Amino acid sequence: MGFLSAFFSRVASKPHLRRCFRGVPLQYATALGTDASGDRLLPWSRALVPLAVAAGAALAFDLRPVAAPSLCDPGVDIRVGGKDSTEVVVKGVHREVPKEFIAELKDILQDNLTLDYEERYFHGKPQNSFHRSVNVPDVVVFPRSQGDVQKVVAACNMYKVPIVPYGGATSIEGHTLAPHGGVCVDMSLMKKIKSLNVEDLDIVVEPGIGWMELNEYLKPYGLFFPLDPGPGATIGGMCATRCSGSLAVRYGTMRDNVINVQVVLANGEVIKTGSRARKSAAGYDLTRLLIGSEGTLGIITEVTLRLQRLPQHSVVAMCNFQTIKDAADVAIATMLSGIQVSRVELLDEVQVKAINFANGKSLPEVPTLMFEFIGTEAYAREQTLIVQKIVSEHNGSDFVFVESENSKEELWKQIRKEALWACYAMAPDNSDAMITDVCVPLSRLAECISKSKEELDASPLMCMVIAHAGDGNFHTIIMFDPEQEEQRQEAERLNHFMVQTALSLEGTCTGEHGVGTGKMKYLEKELGIGALRTMKSIKSVLDPNDIMNPGKIIPPHVCI
Repeated sequence: MGFLSAFFSRVASKPHLRRCFRGVPLQYATALGTDASGDRLLPWSRALVPLAVAAGAALAFDLRPVAAPSLCDPGVDIRVGGKDSTEVVVKGVHREVPKEFIAELKDILQDNLTLDYEERYFHGKPQNSFHRSVNVPDVVVFPRSQGDVQKVVAACNMYKVPIVPYGGATSIEGHTLAPHGGVCVDMSLMKKIKSLNVEDLDIVVEPGIGWMELNEYLKPYGLFFPLDPGPGATIGGMCATRCSGSLAVRYGTMRDNVINVQVVLANGEVIKTGSRARKSAAGYDLTRLLIGSEGTLGIITEVTLRLQRLPQHSVVAMCNFQTIKDAADVAIATMLSGIQVSRVELLDEVQVKAINFANGKSLPEVPTLMFEFIGTEAYAREQTLIVQKIVSEHNGSDFVFVESENSKEELWKQIRKEALWACYAMAPDNSDAMITDVCVPLSRLAECISKSKEELDASPLMCMVIAHAGDGNFHTIIMFDPEQEEQRQEAERLNHFMVQTALSLEGTCTGEHGVGTGKMKYLEKELGIGALRTMKSIKSVLDPNDIMNPGKIIPPHVCI
C-alpha cells in the first residue's frame, strides 16, 4: 500500500487536489491532515482504500492537474469555420429527431410543416451562396404567429433540437445552413403590417414581409423604408444579418433603422427590447445586441422600423474613369466635400461588360461611378454640378445625369440591382458565384480596392467588383466551376486575399453580408479572442442548450 500513502501525501501537498476532497468528517481527515482552511476529504474518498488495495501495485495514478472543462462546440471539426479553415462544406453532428417531437410539432402547427425531402433540401441550401452543409433540416415549419414560434422553440429546447430561422433566403455566408439538422423555421407566413404611425414616422411589422413589398405599401403615404439589400430580402433576415445596401451612406444600416424588436428566446420566453420612442437611455441596448445576431440568440417575431419621407426630387448621374483607383478617389472626395449624396456606387469594367452582355447595352467598359442626389429640384441639381466638377478634377469623363422616373429606374435596376444575374449570364454554364464583401475606413478604400483588383485581374477566374463606395464597402463576385477543385481553391484564395487586405487596413471582413459560417475564420484576427469569448458567454446564458442556429458566427475553437 505504499503507493496509496504516496497518493494521500500527494493530495495533502497540492491545494488544487485537496479542494476536490472537501467535506469529509474529521476522523477521516487524519490520513491527509488538515490545515487552517479546514480542507477535508469527501465521504466517497473512503471507497478509494479498498479499491486501491485490490488494485495493488499494478495501478498507476496520473495525478497531474486536469484543466477545467471548457464550453466548446462538441463533435465539430475545428477546421470548419475555424482560424485555418479552407472548407465550404460545413460538417456537423446529426441526431435523429424523436418521433414524439414531430408529433408535438404537428399538434402545434397542424398542416404548416413538412417532412418532404425536396422541401428540406431546398431550405438547407442557400439560394445565392456557395456554402454547403453535410446535413439538411429534419423538418420545415411555417409558423403563423408569435404564439406558434413560442411553442415550436419551447419544444425544440425541451428535446434539444437545433433551430435554423429562415427568411428570404438571400443571405450569402451560409446563415441558413443546417449542419446539425433540426428544425428550419420559415417565417414567410408572418408578414402582417401591424400598425403604421405616419406622424411618428415608424411602422410595426412581422418579420416575413419583404422590404420591396413594404415600400409598395408605404408609397401612397409618401413614405419609404430606406434600406435596399438584394431583391427578396425580408425584414427579419435584414435584422438578423444587420444588412444595409446602397442607401446606407445617407440613412445608415439596419442597426440605425430599427427602433425595437420582439424576440422569442431559446426557452420560449418573449421579450421586447424597447419602446417606440425615437431615443432611449433605459438599460442595456438589447435591440442592438439582437440586430446582427443571425438567429443565434433568438427568433425575431416583430420589428418597429424608422421610416423616411420620399424625396421631393432626385437626380441620378454616371461617369467613367480609366482606373478603379481614380473612381474610388472621386467617391472619397465627394464624401469629404460635405455633399449628402444618397448613393455612391462603383462598378469595375468587368461588371460593366457583364451588364452590356446581359442587357444588350453599349456602355463604355471602364470603371464607372453612379450617384444619386436628393432634395428639392434646385438642391439636387446644385449637388450634381458640384460633383461633376470633382469628377473632372480626377480624370473622369462622360458625366451624364437623368431626372425622369423611368430613366432613373432603368439605371438602378439594370445596372446595379441586376448586376449578379448579369454575371451569371456572362459566365460559363454551371458556374457558381463566390460573393464576398469587406469594408474599410473611407480613406483606405482606394488602396484596398486597387490591391484587391490587381489580384483579381491576374486570376484566370472571371471576377467583378461592385462597391457602396460612399461608406468604404465593396463586394467581389468570383465566378468558378464548383466541380473543379482548382477553381474553387482559387476562388477561396482570392476571397482570403481580399479579406486579409481589408483587415490590414483596419477594416472588417464583412460590411453587410454577415458572418454565418463563411466569415467565422476571420473574426479572431479582427476582434480578438476576448471579444469572441464574451460573445460565447452571452450565447451560453441566453441559449444554454445551443439550439439557436448553432455553428454560426462564433468559431468552434472559441472556449469559455
